[in-house]
Amino acid sequence: MDYRLVHIGFGNMVVADRVVAIISPSSAPIKRMREEAKNAGLLVDATQGRKTRAILVMDSKHVVISAIQPETISARFEESGNDEGAK
Repeated sequence: MDYRLVHIGFGNMVVADRVVAIISPSSAPIKRMREEAKNAGLLVDATQGRKTRAILVMDSKHVVISAIQPETISARFEESGNDEGAK
């Protein structure tokens, strides 16, 4: 089984097909969602101690936080999708 991995910063990767949403962490409902995931043990911190700039919601209900801008991660998803056609 082949998995498309997308780089989310500092050597961390996620499986592209498992990501439901890439969102900015600024709104109150998103901050609540992050806190609930932390309390439930479903928060994955990929920031390496830096400021959270993007939150990835996974289909497994895990929440992954990244220090990379959502736009940058989105562009990397599009790049990884184009590689598939080259095979």
